[in-house]
Amino acid sequence: MKKSTVLLYVALMTLSVPSFAATCEAQAAEKKLAGAAKNSFVQKCEKDAAAALATATATCEAQATDKKLAGAAKNNFTKKCIKDATGG
Repeated sequence: MKKSTVLLYVALMTLSVPSFAATCEAQAAEKKLAGAAKNSFVQKCEKDAAAALATATATCEAQATDKKLAGAAKNNFTKKCIKDATGG
């Protein structure tokens, strides 16, 4: 059970990291940032987004456990919950 949870988390992080970068880059472009300011902004933005994803993952995993979900039902619930929580 723990192995599937870890795999789900890793898969979600892998899929989400490129979208964080694209979103953070777009925000930096909107703010017309360049050079070191842009790099600093994008790094902080990506770090904050990753933290939000980790928090959402933990919360959704806890909710799935509270609902006594397992297997595919747990994975589907967790995936949708994280997507809803992160706006993705």
